[in-house]
Amino acid sequence: MKTSLFRATIAILMLVVPFACGPEKPKKPTAYSIAQLMDIVQITGGSFSPDDRKIMISSKSTGIFNAVEIDIESGTQKPLTASTDNAIFGLSYFPGDQRVIYTSDQGGNEINHLYVRDLDGSVTDLIKDSTAKASFAGWSYDKKLLYYVSNSRDKRYFDLYNVQVQSGEKNIYPSTLLYKNEKGLNPSAISNDDRYIALSESITTNNSNMYLLDVQTGKVQLLSPHEGDVNYNPQYFSLDGKKLFYTTNEGSEFTYLSSYDIATGEKKKVEEANWDIMFANISRNGKYRYVAINNDARTEIRIYDESAGGKQLSIPGLPEGDITGVNISDSEKMMSFYVSSSKSPSNLFVYNFETGAVKQLTNTMTKEINPDDLVAGEVIRFKSFDGMEIPCLLYKPKGLAEGEKVPALLWIHGGPGGQTRLNYSAALQHLVNHGYAVLAVNNRGSSGYGKTFYAADDRKHGNEDLRDCVEAKNWLAQQPYIDGDKIGIYGGSYGGYMVMAALAFTPEEFKVGVNLFGVTNWIRTLKSIPPWWESNRKALYTELGDPFTADSVALYAKSPLFHAEKITKPFIVLQGSNDPRVLQVESDEIVAAAKKNGVPVEYVIFPDEGHGFVKKENNIKASEEVLKFLDKYLKGVAQ
Repeated sequence: MKTSLFRATIAILMLVVPFACGPEKPKKPTAYSIAQLMDIVQITGGSFSPDDRKIMISSKSTGIFNAVEIDIESGTQKPLTASTDNAIFGLSYFPGDQRVIYTSDQGGNEINHLYVRDLDGSVTDLIKDSTAKASFAGWSYDKKLLYYVSNSRDKRYFDLYNVQVQSGEKNIYPSTLLYKNEKGLNPSAISNDDRYIALSESITTNNSNMYLLDVQTGKVQLLSPHEGDVNYNPQYFSLDGKKLFYTTNEGSEFTYLSSYDIATGEKKKVEEANWDIMFANISRNGKYRYVAINNDARTEIRIYDESAGGKQLSIPGLPEGDITGVNISDSEKMMSFYVSSSKSPSNLFVYNFETGAVKQLTNTMTKEINPDDLVAGEVIRFKSFDGMEIPCLLYKPKGLAEGEKVPALLWIHGGPGGQTRLNYSAALQHLVNHGYAVLAVNNRGSSGYGKTFYAADDRKHGNEDLRDCVEAKNWLAQQPYIDGDKIGIYGGSYGGYMVMAALAFTPEEFKVGVNLFGVTNWIRTLKSIPPWWESNRKALYTELGDPFTADSVALYAKSPLFHAEKITKPFIVLQGSNDPRVLQVESDEIVAAAKKNGVPVEYVIFPDEGHGFVKKENNIKASEEVLKFLDKYLKGVAQ
């Protein structure tokens, strides 16, 4: 009996074990539409009300950004504006009441004005000149003045104005010119006693100066005499106004925080890291100091308790991800911040310094999306044609079977000088979710990797940075899950230029191109930059070339429009009609020129957008059109 039972058991195991131990078929993620992936609530900003009970943010819950107020205790949200056409971004509550200031432009034209929403709901435009651009510059320490900068007087430069918070008349906000900017020295920070204004001057993208204006004497003093390429960026003044804190890469590969003693001229390094310190600030009464560090495409926030000898704070209970948008209330009792990752859009949190409690105020991801179906970006590096190491973010589709190969895209950021970071992108996740691998390339010239790397593409655009992209494509093609014959290139703004440069100058490298409002004629673009870029014009011309000089020959040579006859691969162009940076004519002309070659070209124009698309429905349409194009011309799916 025992022997028969033993043999029967063995027979059953022989039948069952091979099945149980065989390779498990990978589970494919749920396929989501772009509408689902964009069914998140994009949010940004964070201003505490004077009593710390509410916080104002900008929310895209209606499909377009509007100012929204969140009750911290209950989490309930209340819209403060109700725009249906132009994006509105809430900036700040007034220091002593519930009035708010916000900014908006017209259809993406970047002519931003500043608006005050009064207690009765009426709205006042602080900028009377319809052609002028303005930006909020904060409040005076005594809370009696609102500061803003505007190019109303001279469209090339931004002057500094102040506005009396209490004018004595309803909806009347008289402004006073505080600093006349006649040389492209831009206001960056103001001391608490309103005596000093720190000014910054952009010489090139790798070289800048900072100055100190004494409002009492009118004297402007250069604080940064130097040789070679060094950047200086004023951050804030000490509470007593005796020191200016600034970031610089003087004598270093990476940017660090330093201080300047106004009385003695002594410079002292305050904090450094193995990466760039992006910005620094202190709370209203100086209890806390905080810095943001660009740590390998992630933002690292450090907070120090200055009242405890500069001890670094640890906040337990935080979810994993990037911490950004830090803001400490004037009472120094509360701190707001955002947490995000490549799999999760930004959510707003508040931290109570007194109780140590962390509270999540928003849940921006739709319940229709299972986060486990999304892909986290992975930092990888490869050596380019000359041995330079190029950092990238890799997104590999989930659920690939052994031996399965998928098409892929290079994802090229804007700039030049931008950086693709580990943030949530619905457009990117949409592509990966639908079976495309994506490699986001931070080619030479990208920020965040030291000043040598940042300057490595100067006057070499469309050449060495493009060669980095070709090498990235070669690296991708070597991965066992990539179909090396189906690799395309995708980019916006300067990344869009890289797309068209790749198709024109390396016509056999990439199967397709996706160009979002990319430059195709550098001569026109550099001649037609907006007037308010005047203080950066020289820097742009130094980095890219001056179109009014012999540089125009090189600019002609690197402009894809003049080499469109070489384009042989299909591409799609998406363009906003109101774009002030890359004019629609750029896209019109490259589409027309390439069509003469018999190349399949698709063209999508958004009449109510500028440089980048802010309306949800337009972003959905853009991604839908891109996926249809890629499925047809890259993946080869029958339409």
